[in-house]
Amino acid sequence: MTARTATVLSVAAMVALAGCAHKPKQLPPPPPESSVPSSGDTGAPSGNVGGSIVPGSRADFLQQVGTDTVHFDTDKSDVNSEGQGILASQARWLVAHRNVRVTLEGHCDERGTREYNLALGDRRATSAKNVLVAAGVSADRISTISYGKERPVATGSDESSWAQNRRAVTVVPQ
Repeated sequence: MTARTATVLSVAAMVALAGCAHKPKQLPPPPPESSVPSSGDTGAPSGNVGGSIVPGSRADFLQQVGTDTVHFDTDKSDVNSEGQGILASQARWLVAHRNVRVTLEGHCDERGTREYNLALGDRRATSAKNVLVAAGVSADRISTISYGKERPVATGSDESSWAQNRRAVTVVPQ
């Protein structure tokens, strides 16, 4: 075998092996910019200008509505009566601020497979969206995304932590 033939065979073998490589699992996209605190963020909602809250801002939403989060029971995606009340309040604010678009994030606790939790998170976000739409918010102003169990707010492995992580969050841009 000549050196040239050996080189050609080596290159062909490397190309063939490269085609057999496994693709890495795809992670969910990063959260919308408004829910990621910057390095200098104090945790306070933005939307304050000169000490007053700007109407239609995230700070205005949180002040008027009280919470951006609806919680769910284990393995459930139906909105309970407490969640219905929260979403009704959010819908009133959204109807009053027709230029604001929101993203509904679906989240799960750590139990279950990644795939199961991504699907459950999607159902939770969609259920919350459906309640808002039924209350008069235009569907084209609401996008949904599921993070499954990838973005917990509580890191414990107990019922209290799990309950905090089973949620849908309405994200209003800064």
